[in-house]
Amino acid sequence: MSYLERWWKDSSETKRDSFINLVKNGQLEIVGGGWVMNDEANSHYFAIIEQITEGNRWLNETIGVIPKNSWAIDPFGYSPTMAYLLRRMGFENMLIQRTHYELKKELSLHKNLEYIWRQSWDAEESTDIFVHMMPFYSYDIPHTCGPEPAICCQFDFARSNNFGYELCPWGQHPVETSQDNVQERALLLLDQYRKKSTLYRTNTLLVPLGDDFRYVSTDEAESQFRNYQLLFDYINSNPSLNAEAKFGTLEDYFQTLREEADRVNYSRPGEVGSGQLEGFPSLSGDFFTYSDRQQDYWSGYYVSRPFFKAVDRVLEQTLRATEMMMALLLGYCHRSQCERLPMGFSHKLTAARRNLALFQHHDGVTGTAKDHVVQDYGNRMHASLQDLQIFMSKAIEGLLGIRHDKLDQNPSQFESEQVRSKYDVQPVHKAISAREGTHHSVVFFNPSEQTREEIVMVIVNRPDVAVLDSNWTCIQSQISPELQNDKNKIFTGRHRVHWKVSVPALGLQTYYIANGFGGCEKAKPARLKLYSESNSLTCPIPYACSKAEGDVADIQNKHQTLTFDVNHGLLQKISFKDGSQNFVGEEIGMYSSTGGAYLFKPDGDSQPIIEAGGQMVITEGHLMQEVYSYPRTAWEKSPISHSTRVYNGDNTIQEFLIEKEYHVELLGNDFNDRELIVRYKTDIDNKRIFYSDLNGFQMSRRETYDKIPLQGNYYPMPSLAFMQASNGQRFSVHTRQSLGVASLKEGWLEIMLDRRLVRDDGRGLGQAVMDNRPVNIVFHILVESNISTTLSSVSNPFPLSPSLLSHRVGAHLNYPLHAFVAKKAQDLSMQPLPRSFSPLAAPLPCDLHIVGLKVPRPSKYSQTLPEDPRFVLILQRYHWDSSYCRKGRSQCVSFADEPVNLFYMFKGLAVRNARATSLNLLHEDTEMLGYTEQLADVAQEGHVLISPMEIQAYKLELRPHQ
Repeated sequence: MSYLERWWKDSSETKRDSFINLVKNGQLEIVGGGWVMNDEANSHYFAIIEQITEGNRWLNETIGVIPKNSWAIDPFGYSPTMAYLLRRMGFENMLIQRTHYELKKELSLHKNLEYIWRQSWDAEESTDIFVHMMPFYSYDIPHTCGPEPAICCQFDFARSNNFGYELCPWGQHPVETSQDNVQERALLLLDQYRKKSTLYRTNTLLVPLGDDFRYVSTDEAESQFRNYQLLFDYINSNPSLNAEAKFGTLEDYFQTLREEADRVNYSRPGEVGSGQLEGFPSLSGDFFTYSDRQQDYWSGYYVSRPFFKAVDRVLEQTLRATEMMMALLLGYCHRSQCERLPMGFSHKLTAARRNLALFQHHDGVTGTAKDHVVQDYGNRMHASLQDLQIFMSKAIEGLLGIRHDKLDQNPSQFESEQVRSKYDVQPVHKAISAREGTHHSVVFFNPSEQTREEIVMVIVNRPDVAVLDSNWTCIQSQISPELQNDKNKIFTGRHRVHWKVSVPALGLQTYYIANGFGGCEKAKPARLKLYSESNSLTCPIPYACSKAEGDVADIQNKHQTLTFDVNHGLLQKISFKDGSQNFVGEEIGMYSSTGGAYLFKPDGDSQPIIEAGGQMVITEGHLMQEVYSYPRTAWEKSPISHSTRVYNGDNTIQEFLIEKEYHVELLGNDFNDRELIVRYKTDIDNKRIFYSDLNGFQMSRRETYDKIPLQGNYYPMPSLAFMQASNGQRFSVHTRQSLGVASLKEGWLEIMLDRRLVRDDGRGLGQAVMDNRPVNIVFHILVESNISTTLSSVSNPFPLSPSLLSHRVGAHLNYPLHAFVAKKAQDLSMQPLPRSFSPLAAPLPCDLHIVGLKVPRPSKYSQTLPEDPRFVLILQRYHWDSSYCRKGRSQCVSFADEPVNLFYMFKGLAVRNARATSLNLLHEDTEMLGYTEQLADVAQEGHVLISPMEIQAYKLELRPHQ
């Protein structure tokens, strides 16, 4: 729709009208109708919902149609998340193309290329959707009319000399159809159709007729139409051929097929089908990793351009938080002054949604676009990020009641704590200059459903500061030097202040950084231990430093102790307070390879790159302990440096995790045809079975096979991978961005961090991937022991679910607190009023996640009729593995097996007109969406009961209590 919208903007009324008529008559069908045709490996489910909704709503508002058939011929592998989301958006059928060639062979052998896709957790057939898989190598005409491309190509009439397309590579070219040759040509074509039809069960056959960049001239379209019409007329007028051929849309195909399947039952004996559409098998699972020929596996794009894969997720979480703030601002304030800011910002919000949506394209977030296109994506995302941050910094003033009047005109008093100077650089922390006798406000927004207790960090220019909460009470804090990735100058001269915050769910909390406030203990300096083979590290003021003695060094909190090898700066093991320990054996290595943006083609195994020596800074404080390593490598400037942190904060989720931050710079020709990995070699006996997530929504079981090459054993890792031992112990790695993951040997989990490739791999990009940027990659590692023994994971074919704690760690990493700092310092004598904002009547249950709370059309906010709900709430219920600690060690109070009442969700706000809707907000008939629960009683009683794994959307109206 991103293209159709541009065409529409520039078209005359007459053209628009004829377009609408073609669509309404069924002569032209819009399939999918998303803003783009999204990637399915790296895209997060939040962004997928946003991009389809943006396209579908634009289409409905502009042309008055809602698509019901999805068309995805070009993503490199397919995810069941997509099947689930489409089903819950009211789609009935989907078409896919790029799946492993061996798999196509296997499915066609049993006539299973058309099937019902069912989710792995679904026992009630409520997620079933019908799928047509195309059978051959490509979606172009040589590979769609039948099994012999040399023959099919002769029926691509645009390849004759007059249109400038590539001629047929098989040497036999199209011939214009005439009365003289029509019999011979028609029989040749029909023979291909017959051969193709033997791969499917029914007598209805789909033959697509197109390719990339086609139908650009009327003559070309006429040529295809004229020739085919002659061929069809011949076939249709000869009853002995026993066939009928005609032009049609995808809807025509699926409708004809469904009518046939209603008349004839094509089921096989003993086959598990679906009550929704009989005659086809039901299958579940995903289609990664894709291979189109030989040993060419498309696992490189899970990692290509990791910098922009990271920006994608930052834009996603910022958009989600902005939409929440806007909804809360409009909900709580019904004076026209407050409405002006959201309504005035409306066009920028739409642009941000569309820029995020655009990047979900299967050549966007995949990292498979040309350099100048990547730059355009980057600039669009960057511009939207800045717009959203400006809006948020003004919205917090409105929500905190600092001022409501002229919010839209006055510059904000606050700015985002992290700022980006341009589209392709890492964000930097804003340094607070805490002058003597002043204080600086820092405001946190919590975008999650429960109160967040967390250790936070800001940067200050001077170390002698104290931290106060919004009641002006002193809080314990820690100060440590800020570090940077430069071996000649590791200390920047600035300082990091850590303290523990408590921020209400969907709410705001203010803290103050003060200098010279008499009654307060100042931030406590951390102790430093330095290791450097050249002794070039000088101790920064005002810290106490000592030398790191011995071969190993530890950092610890009350739950775990981490042991490092001092010479290499790498993690060796984790010990727990019950005496148990795990060997981790961190290794940083590189593959030499000859792939490109799409393909990973390693030459053998990776080689470790870290040599003994290098530099190390160990920071020991009461709130945060860290090992920072700038390793020695064969290169003058190391391509990687990294920090490992543990936190001490009672009642925080952070206590249980290990934070790893890798700073990667694969810059310069030294790293040509190199791919950088980190590998954790643990003592977990996982039998080379591991679990990785699909789109941040569900897990998939992965098993490493010797019969396929190394690159085929790599899988997408949008947010999580874990291994499980026979005793139930789990080693999980949560990531803040999409990457690729593998478990090549027992107990190993390796993750690719960046790749730099000199050649094009012949899959359509036409260039190398050499535009690497410095990038910080953050993992949260969790080691858990289960408390009840479960089925052995080896024999269990179903995916395992994360524990509740693991879900929450992932949510905290993906949806962090948003920090804003005051632009100006205030005099200490001016103590402000306590400022916080807490909208929820009570935190939501621990396993209920707010996917989104938003006002879809803020520009139309004041014109909407009172009975038409203007707000949308989208909820998801986690499925979690209950053999791990039920409380998830995460301070859970309640769970969503009890209904939640929407009517009483907010403090001071009445919820009215609540009604369930589809995920694209366009259908209110919940039966057609497949939901099994009673969604209808939401309107009367406000009760919401969601099954695990489900996502449900509600339209509602929010009004302040009178």
